[in-house]
Parts: sequence; C-alpha cells; structure tokens
Amino acid sequence: MPTAASDPKLVLDEDRFFDPDPAVRRIAREIYQRTRDLPLISPHGHVDPRLLADDAPFPEPTALILTPDHYLLRMLYSQGVPYERLGIKPKDGGSAEQDPRKVWQVFGEHYHLFRGTPSDAWLSYEFHHVFGVRTKLTGATAQKVYDEIAEKLASPEFRPRALFERFRVEVLATTDAATDTLEHHQRIRASGWKGRVIPTFRPDLLLQVAGAGWRAELERLGGTQGRPVEDYGGFIEALEARRAFFRGLGAKATDHDAMEPYTERLADAEAERLFRAALAGHAGPAEQRAFQGHMLMEMARMSAADGLVMQLHAGSLREHNVPVLERFGPTLGHDIPVATEYTRNLRNLLNAYGNDPRFRLIVFTLDESTYARELAPLAGHYPAMRLGPAWWFHDSIEGMQRYRQQTTETAGLYNTAGFNDDTRGFCSIPARHDLSRRMDANWLAGLVARHRVDLDDAHEMARALAYDLAKEAYRL
Repeated sequence: MPTAASDPKLVLDEDRFFDPDPAVRRIAREIYQRTRDLPLISPHGHVDPRLLADDAPFPEPTALILTPDHYLLRMLYSQGVPYERLGIKPKDGGSAEQDPRKVWQVFGEHYHLFRGTPSDAWLSYEFHHVFGVRTKLTGATAQKVYDEIAEKLASPEFRPRALFERFRVEVLATTDAATDTLEHHQRIRASGWKGRVIPTFRPDLLLQVAGAGWRAELERLGGTQGRPVEDYGGFIEALEARRAFFRGLGAKATDHDAMEPYTERLADAEAERLFRAALAGHAGPAEQRAFQGHMLMEMARMSAADGLVMQLHAGSLREHNVPVLERFGPTLGHDIPVATEYTRNLRNLLNAYGNDPRFRLIVFTLDESTYARELAPLAGHYPAMRLGPAWWFHDSIEGMQRYRQQTTETAGLYNTAGFNDDTRGFCSIPARHDLSRRMDANWLAGLVARHRVDLDDAHEMARALAYDLAKEAYRL
C-alpha cells in the first residue's frame, strides 16, 4: 500500500543508537556489520510453542503485537487507558472492547507515549523490517497500518515457521511449567520440521508452598506420575522425573523466579515437616521462605547431576497492583522491582555447587546497584556462575550500556551469558537482538576509540556477545 504524501514516514537510520561522535560511529558501524546477520540464539523467552506447533496464520495485528506485550499494556494503563479498552476482559464477566480494530485505534492514538523507550525501538524495527510498513503509527494512520500488517499476515510467508526461518533463529527456548505435558513440543518434533524449539523447566508454582495455586499444581504433578504426591520424598522424585522428561525433549535449562534469592539447605526431616504443613494448609511467609530457599539448593543439586543450566531471576515483587490482579489477572505489567541482596543469599548455594564443573548458574537482577557491588564480583570468581544480560526494565538502550560499564571490568566479558530476548512477542525477537547488537557494537567502538581494545579484538568480542556466549552459557 503506497504511503500518502501527508502520512508521517517511518524511517530507520542505518546508524541509529550509535554515538554521535563520528569516529566512534564509524567503528560501531563496522563492528555491527559483522554481527547483524549472525543466527539468533534465543535461550530464554516466553513464546507460546503452540504457535510453531500449529503453524497457523497469526489472527490479526492487535492479538499479535499489542495483547501479549505487558510493556505496552502497562504504559497505556499508566496514562489512564482502561484495560477494557485494550480488549482485556474482567474476570467477573464484565464487558471489554472485542473489536481488535478499535483496540488498535486506541494504541495508535497513544503511540506517542512510547517515544524514547525500548518499546518504540523494537516496534519501529518490527513495523519496518518485519512487515515493511513505511508509515508512522498515529491515531490518523492506525487503520492504514493495521490493514497493511493484516494483509501481510494472510500470506504464507508470514506463518510462524516461515518467519522463524526468515529471522534466522537457530534455537528458541520456551518457558514451561514443570507439570506441562509439552504436547506442543512433541508435535513440533513429530512434524518433521527442522526448526529447533526446546522447552525450559520452570517449577515456580511447586516451590511456592504458601501460594494459592500450590495444592492444585501439586495435584497436577501427581497426575504426571500416575499417583498422588503425599510426602517430601515423593515430591523430590517427581521433580527429578519431570526434569528427565524435559531433557528428553531437548531442554537445556531450568528457570526460577524468587523475589529474594535466599538459599539454605534444610535437614530432610525439616523439609518433610514444611511439606506436610503446606499439605495441611498451614504454610505462611516464613515456611515459604525456608522451603523455597531449600528447594533452590535442591534445584542446584539436580542441575549438577543432570546438566540442566539453572537460571535465577530475582528481585520482582509480582502482581503489585492487587485490585488489577483480582479484576483482570496476572501478567498485565504490574510486577515491580525490589532491592535485592545476592552476596549473602547465594553463599550457601555457591559454596555447595559454585566450584563444581558440572554446574552452571545464570543470575539475573532487576537491582542495578548490585551489578558492580555483588554480581560481577561473584561471577568473576565462581567458575559455575554466569551473569545474565540486562533484564526486563533494564533491557533498554541506556540499561545495556550501564550493564556493560558496571560489570565488564570485574567479571570480564566471558563470565556473562550473551543476550536473550525474553519476549512473548514472536515478531519482536529479531528487533530485540538487533538492538542488543547495535548497543554492543557502540560500546565496543568506544573501547576501540579510547585504545582500550584493538579493532580485531572488538570484532571477536562482538561475535561473542551476539552469538557465542549464549551458546556456551546455556550449553547449546
């Protein structure tokens, strides 16, 4: 569809995000040219594997781009746009806008809210490079942009598997509950398609013994084993069996969410007592902290034995906005970071397994103050530990620079885990990798311009950051 002369044009400068200093910019451009077309390694993310199992056409632009993206939803809500206007239906059965075109119109009318944010950087790439859109999204152009994307989505070239191959995704890891049947992963394998899509074992609901959903998840765990889980020993055996099941379908990692990364091994008798207290409905915050801290030790023990890389995402207070949670449910953008301590909290785990060559721990944080003070020194000492990339609120243009500046001198480059896109939005995967590669090229160009590294070393470092480190860290 041609762009009308009056429509604002979407133009992406080839040197975007590079330093304005011409000497640095020239070097950044040269470094980036060597990494821009490398295959994409996506070792951690939240794409639904059903997309690639079904390989059906995406329904329409709103469901593909806006609805699954909590970065977008939270910003719109913060500016007074009700979730109902964004198509999010209340749990009590209340009404919500069901016309995706009207929801997209609201998105277009408020798109200016994302100026200067990573969301705009990702979406601009997605619109321009994935869908070929050359018109800026505004209230006036919203329907035109919607039609242009919808037309593309109807073609075979925009089916999920075709895009997977066009994006040059070498491996994509999903994140799956420990009790998941992995039906969609099995269907992908059985289809004969060559794309590599692997599960990740995430047992969070089973470790949250004070949580409202723990008992139901425990019953699901028992269902996977053909018998109820009635004691702590049976619980451990069932978790080990599920890990083996995930490994059989290609899993390379586990993932664990903890607001506080506290670790301490309990005696088996105490672990059994806490488990039985949870079964009886008597687990509170103290029991939760103790049991989860013990189970993180157990997860590390199992990882040392079975080789699954252990990821730890710490420091998020989940579902901060309780009225929104109760009315609409989770994952709508109301998780908020908290100050987080690692040096003492991880000491027990690292003393037990941090020197074991079989074990690999990748740690993420939402507390940037810990980069230089705690995490870089820990990753720069313990052979088993790697520092995960800038995560979530800090997976941004400025956040990536702060991460490199605060971690490299102590941890070095090779004690970090490269990049992961950590996205639910399938079509945003190449956009996120491109932004990371540009920011790393720019950071390395600054080192070259200041004669801290030479250009040949910078090229090697750029490739490591874009490709090699993620493969090594996740044992891919």
